[in-house]
Formats: sequence, structure tokens, C-alpha cells
Amino acid sequence: MSKADVDLNLLAALDVVLAEGSVTGAARRLGLSSSAMSRTLTRLRSATGDPLLVRAGRGLVPTPRAAELRDRVHELARDVRAVLRPQIARVDVAALEQTFTIRVSEAFLEFLSGSVVAAVVRSAPRVRLRFAPKPDKDAGPLREGLIDLEIGLLGTSAPEIRTQLLFHDRRVGVARVGHPLLAGVTPERYAACNHIVASREGDVVEPIDGALEKLGLRRAVMVVVPGYPDAMRIARRSDLVAVVPRSCAMASDHPATAGLESFELPLPTPQFKISAMWHPRMDADPAHRWLRETVMSVCRAAYPRR
Repeated sequence: MSKADVDLNLLAALDVVLAEGSVTGAARRLGLSSSAMSRTLTRLRSATGDPLLVRAGRGLVPTPRAAELRDRVHELARDVRAVLRPQIARVDVAALEQTFTIRVSEAFLEFLSGSVVAAVVRSAPRVRLRFAPKPDKDAGPLREGLIDLEIGLLGTSAPEIRTQLLFHDRRVGVARVGHPLLAGVTPERYAACNHIVASREGDVVEPIDGALEKLGLRRAVMVVVPGYPDAMRIARRSDLVAVVPRSCAMASDHPATAGLESFELPLPTPQFKISAMWHPRMDADPAHRWLRETVMSVCRAAYPRR
């Protein structure tokens, strides 16, 4: 078949055939007779150069090529339908059936994912959320559509990525209730404690270390963990002290903060911004706009700007 002879109408038929795995099922979904569907399958076999479905007992099974094509064809057919569908300014979220992937940190999962899920389910019970880990700040997944929305620190080098400030955060210390340090936090007493550092990369230096160094002081870091929730769990059950975002420590009704007391660090450290990030191609999409607004509303309610 030459390029000029490619019939893009076959894409939708191929999507249904591969999903159903049968001529009868595909005919039913497409509103065709079985004979018409058989003729369409013949055209598909000619176009792809593959049998696609072969007889196995009383049924049909996909060839390796068909299995390989299934997901790719489904995505292509979905994209074509989206292109040819008129854009609507609003979306019926109650009837929305869609999966959104949100890339977040361990701390977000611990302290905010429950509130986000509750808000989404309340308005859009058929929407599925998939929380993806955040191993780095690479913008590639946003560009490629693998991630719909990212929450966290800015750090991407992709200038086209849209951002929206959610709240300002700062670092505080946490220690178990009754820890001797809590009787009076000074730079000297703080530095004399044993410490936990939360670092995905395994680094042991935090902003507080630079401030301590100016006074000739140095902390003893005894434990390094991947995330802030891990640091808080260890601090609760030991005499080690941790530095965490205030947004983690202020969740007084959350089990992760039980048995812990937060305190202001004895030396100032810089504030940082928590933002929402997404690719500009999603700006006008009404479903994505609803998702952004919902997540932003939850974050801002939990941590009002000051």
C-alpha cells in the first residue's frame, strides 16, 4: 500500500479489533455486520502486512505484532479523537472518566495526598489519580505527557513549563516530645545533638550547616534517609533531631507528627517556594484546568500564604 492509499479511517477499526480480539465483538462496537467487519479485518491485514488475529480453537488470538501494536494504536486513536473533538470551555467533572498522573515528593504523599484524593472524589468520582515518584526535576515527563502535573520545588531548566506558586515554606527542627534540646534551643546545644538528614541523593549538608559553620560549629549527622516522613519517624523514636519543612511539622492532626515537637532553628535559613508545574499544551484543556484548580485549592487551604 502506498502512502497515498493509507486510509486513516482504519485506525479506529484497528483500535477496536485489537481491544476486542474478535470480529464479532469489534462489529458490535462499530455498528457493523460481521461480514463487513471481516472485510475490514482483511483490509487491516493488508495495510499492516500481518494477520493480526489468528484462529486458536474456537476463538482468535493476537499475533505478536498485534500485541505490540495494541497500546500504541489505542493512544493514537485517542489522540485523533481529541484532535477532531470540539474544544469545550467547561467540563462535566461528575461524568469525567480520566486518569491523571501527578508527580510528587514523599512528603506530599504523606501529608497532602489524602486531602487531594478526597477533593477529587467528591467532585469527580470516576477520575483516577496516579501519584508518581519524583526522583529528579527532569522536565522530560511533563513535555512527553507522561506527567500531567508536578508539585514541588522549581528546578527544571525547561523555560516553557508553566508554574503557579502554591505556598512559601521554611525549615524547622523536630524532636521527640521531652527531648532535652527543647528546654532551650541555642546554636551550641543544637549542634551538640545527633542529627538525621533527609536527602534523596544521600547528601548530608543542609542550609543550617553553612550558618553553623560561620559560628565555628558542626553537626554530627548519624542517619541519612530518603525523605522527610522517614526522618520524622526516626526522630519520634530516638534522641536524634531532624530538619523538615514547616509544612510537614505543622500537620498537628496527622499521625506522622504524633510524639514530635517542632522548634525554630537557632539560625536563619532561606525560605523556599512550593509550586505547581505543567506543560503549556495543557493550559486550555478544561479537565486539566479543573485538576490544577482542585490541587491548588487543597494546598492553599492547608498552607495559607503569609
